Amino acid sequence: MFKANEAFASFSVNDIPKAREFYSQKLGLDVSESKEGLDVHMGSERLFIYGKPNHTPASFTVFNFVVDDIETAVDELKNLGVRFEKYEGDVKTDEKGIHHNGGPMIAWFKDPAGNILSVLQNDGR
Repeated sequence: MFKANEAFASFSVNDIPKAREFYSQKLGLDVSESKEGLDVHMGSERLFIYGKPNHTPASFTVFNFVVDDIETAVDELKNLGVRFEKYEGDVKTDEKGIHHNGGPMIAWFKDPAGNILSVLQNDGR
């Protein structure tokens, strides 16, 4: 049987210094840098971001930040200069960029490398 000691998410960016500034300054996360990339720590959770010269942003959400109050989180991030995506159609967002569909409320934004991130309020946890 497979047994892992830990797991973490990772994805690439095209500019490590810009990513470090974004994740540490705009998002206020604990970021440390090594020759391999950036380690982002959020309590017991870990995210690894590595540089890739031919980086292509993912066309899907690569990381979700679960928050207690999505309205407050969106307002705080907007005040820090984060721009939220606006969607129409099946996945429609309101004027703030928040998607309400009867499930978790979610709002998407991009990091400087174009990776899609989200804040998500999951009341059913």
